[in-house]
Amino acid sequence: MRVIRVGTRKSQLARIQTDSVVATLKALYPGLQFEIIAMSTTGDKILDTALSKIGEKSLFTKELELALERNEVDLVVHSLKDLPTVLPPGFTIGAICKRESPYDAVVFHPKFVGKTLETLPEKSVVGTSSLRRAAQLQRKFPHLEFKSIRGNLNTRLRKLDELQEFSAIILAAAGLQRMGWQNRVGQILHPEECMYAVGQGALGVEVRAKDQDILDLVGVLHDPETLLRCIAERAFLRHLEGGCSVPVAVHTAMKDGQLYLTGGVWSLNGADSMQETMQATIHVPAQHEDGPEDDPQLVGITARNIPRRAQLAAESLGISLATLLLNKGAKNILDVARQLNDAH
Repeated sequence: MRVIRVGTRKSQLARIQTDSVVATLKALYPGLQFEIIAMSTTGDKILDTALSKIGEKSLFTKELELALERNEVDLVVHSLKDLPTVLPPGFTIGAICKRESPYDAVVFHPKFVGKTLETLPEKSVVGTSSLRRAAQLQRKFPHLEFKSIRGNLNTRLRKLDELQEFSAIILAAAGLQRMGWQNRVGQILHPEECMYAVGQGALGVEVRAKDQDILDLVGVLHDPETLLRCIAERAFLRHLEGGCSVPVAVHTAMKDGQLYLTGGVWSLNGADSMQETMQATIHVPAQHEDGPEDDPQLVGITARNIPRRAQLAAESLGISLATLLLNKGAKNILDVARQLNDAH
């Protein structure tokens, strides 16, 4: 029986995510055996530094990609938001699974259960490892203070509950759902309060770009709507040259053949910001509508079973929105944010 080796991070959430993908693949391919190989990444090891300060784009992916390169694993399951918009040569995202909630969630310290960010006492400290969240929420809730908190979900919840340092922490709703911790969610942040990270809530399966066998194997996992939304989001981020060290956020929706993309950039303290919305007509395809392409990668993604037309329209939407913001002065906001982040 052929064994397919699947790489993942060691954290409990990463294992749950990987197990869910492997369960789907097992159901689709009962004749194959799957072996999960867990490893620690740079991002898992450096826990005393804010993510935006480490200056490494592939914090949670590098070690896993090395294993792929050395043929030690055949595919790797990631949170899509951890994958840079430009992948190292030789790799591609062979599948993007159906997205769960892309929103951010607030988890409150037990003594503040029933509160919202708005009703927390003056100068309450809110923990988040994300510049994107801090910039938007500082602007919206100036009475709060935002402080970096690192570690996997278990560690961060423990810090919230056991230390008296934080009144609340912000986490991705999808992660809390996957861990079965929905009961800890005190507030869901909607886009008007806090837009989400590019790819948030979706899982990506990274493979070797030339490994046609494995690409065919995982390609069936693509969810067409999630794929097109994430292509638009990743194209927007790539064109802005955003990353972990600058606050960039998005919101996408698909309705009646229209893909809507809202994107924004913020200064580190949230005082300066710029956001716009654009839409494009995109025919959400049924699978297998037209034939394979020679070089199908777009923003690091290969999806041969989704019409190229739809993918290009989504990519073009992301680039157009980024261009609009850059023309209006977004580069200046991002440059200053980058410099300030590097200086602190």
